[in-house]
Amino acid sequence: MTEQSQNPLLRPGERLDDLQRNGYRIIQNPGRFCFGMDAVLLSVFASEGVKAGDRVMDLGTGTGILPILLEARTGASHLTGLEIQPESADMARRSVALNGLEEKITILEGDIKEAGGIFAAASFDVVTCNPPYITQRHGLVNPETPKAIARHEVLCTFDDVAGQAAYLLRPGGSFFLVHRPFRLAEVMTTLTGCGLEPKRMRLVFPYADREPNLVLLQAVRGGRPRLRVEKPLVIFQRQGVYTDEIKEIYGF
Repeated sequence: MTEQSQNPLLRPGERLDDLQRNGYRIIQNPGRFCFGMDAVLLSVFASEGVKAGDRVMDLGTGTGILPILLEARTGASHLTGLEIQPESADMARRSVALNGLEEKITILEGDIKEAGGIFAAASFDVVTCNPPYITQRHGLVNPETPKAIARHEVLCTFDDVAGQAAYLLRPGGSFFLVHRPFRLAEVMTTLTGCGLEPKRMRLVFPYADREPNLVLLQAVRGGRPRLRVEKPLVIFQRQGVYTDEIKEIYGF
């Protein structure tokens, strides 16, 4: 029997992936978009700042990877994912149902730019986002594809993301994100311009002797200026061999 015939929640072209947490699995479609290591690393980084009882919002949740991983890692009282692409939102809802998390996680279809019209101001303790990294200046093959929407600023900019995060957060609430180091100066400026003060930063390196290719950030709404730079996170010891920290994160 095929995996699809064994599970009525799966649609053609979809597969089930084991998240190595609480027995949770996620529905993905390789033909559309599959979550990457950046989402997993963000879930670990953000989990350190999610307290028991917190209300969490994930902007641009895709297939729901961050809410599901954060539910497994934290004591958040409720998590909400907002996703503009109907197919991805539907996939996320089915993954939530697959794991029996309907009472803990809500997936809504909607535009990040309009989040302030969907939710009340200051209604979340934590906001997370794995935003599109690449501006439209960097060539798009097909701006309508799910992968392009996830990776390029086609439907929203980082200004949109930061502005809506600031609106949704209570004073003192935290915004967690992952981005590319080459845009770090712009990201920091945008955050502070929205009243989100950068408080923690961790750079991610593919190898210890290479340049970083990801940056993890925590910003606090109305926080005082003081940034803590944490030790680097290195992915590979050598070609094809993960570092011990990455093995622990993935549960290997």
